Amino acid sequence: MAPARKRALASRYNPKMRFAAASFALFLLCTFGFAQTNPTSLLEPKSVTIPAVIDHNRVIIDVQVPLHDGSMQTVHAWVDNGNPDLYMSEHIADLVGGYSCDGQKCFASPPREVVIGGMEISFAAVKQARVPLRSHGTESVMAAGMSVEINLPSSILRHYDVLIDFPGHKFSIGAPGTIHFRGQNCKALINAENGLIQVPSQIEKKKYTLALDLGAGVSFLSDDLFDKLAAAHADWPHMTGTVGSANIWGADDETKWKLMRLDRVQFGPLFLTGVPVVAMPTTYIDFLEKPAGASDAGLLGSNALLNYRIGLDYAHSTVYFEFGRMFSFPEFDVIGLTLRPEDDGRFTILGAPEYEGQPSVPQEPDGVQAGDHLIAVDGIPVGGSTLGQVWNTLGGTPGQERKLTIERGAKQFVVAARVQHFLAELPEKEKKKKK
Repeated sequence: MAPARKRALASRYNPKMRFAAASFALFLLCTFGFAQTNPTSLLEPKSVTIPAVIDHNRVIIDVQVPLHDGSMQTVHAWVDNGNPDLYMSEHIADLVGGYSCDGQKCFASPPREVVIGGMEISFAAVKQARVPLRSHGTESVMAAGMSVEINLPSSILRHYDVLIDFPGHKFSIGAPGTIHFRGQNCKALINAENGLIQVPSQIEKKKYTLALDLGAGVSFLSDDLFDKLAAAHADWPHMTGTVGSANIWGADDETKWKLMRLDRVQFGPLFLTGVPVVAMPTTYIDFLEKPAGASDAGLLGSNALLNYRIGLDYAHSTVYFEFGRMFSFPEFDVIGLTLRPEDDGRFTILGAPEYEGQPSVPQEPDGVQAGDHLIAVDGIPVGGSTLGQVWNTLGGTPGQERKLTIERGAKQFVVAARVQHFLAELPEKEKKKKK
């Protein structure tokens, strides 16, 4: 009998060999079927970690957006967990599929997903994207003063594990249960519909709820609560007019915004000291409360958490705070200007806050006037920079001089100004006098 025939008969009557053959066939069948239904599932990562840029205390990452022609385009995205709405620039909206306008508002169909570090992040939860209208030639501007064309809102992030590593300048996102969170943690109130987060807090031994908004570069308190605390604590540093990280957008009324350093605030398990806050107008509080579905005393922005790794465990309504470094950010050691970034990349000077009751920079006619444009700092042009990059050039050691190139009409001239230590802590003797 031929050897091949013998082996065939042996396998036919050998139970062990028959079982092995059947198992192998079943393996091939299952593998083939699985590959047919989900060919990329074995390749796509369950979680990813990518570099992040911290610009004006905002987290910026690269994402890939699928376009209507089947190609992909890499753009900068703003991680915006304090906002449930998706925004796209006109440029990206056009490439994704176009947009339509109703009066002054424009909307577009969102992309089906974006890709972060090789991982697909579904946008199925978002029905439409808002498209801010810009002047001709600035269609790639989603938000003036930022180099981004899309945001990652809370309505998307809430379906994932998220870790923002401020000290390491990293961003991680993964399927629920894939990121190992560390550090102190607390239960948070998370809106099931839009993913907005509120954290139990205390100020002056009174309980409040503060939103966690890592997309905001500065913290806010309701106007009423701000005034109540300011009246009770004249020794807490305060000022009028936005500088540094408080100069968030360049709204016309930012020259009148009130700033103060909270002596102490408990935010979940954290006890934070010297936190700069802005008095939030009632209209801003109403905007915050409506999507959050609960009453807020304000929000804690990223400026108070730059030394931490923040883990957002949406599936278990838990926020983690892992301490990463000990560093004091001199975010208000700057030249005293309030700026408005324009769509065309220029920076308009809205005003100059006072420092210790005196103008913080030289005033008109040979100094700075509202409506002037800031062209350069120490000879370095600022046009086309982000607002965060401009504030980096305007910062320094208190007393340090900066040469500001100012444009007024068709004329350019140079103004010498000094870095001031805004919102400075009062000496203990002065604190006791004011109490």
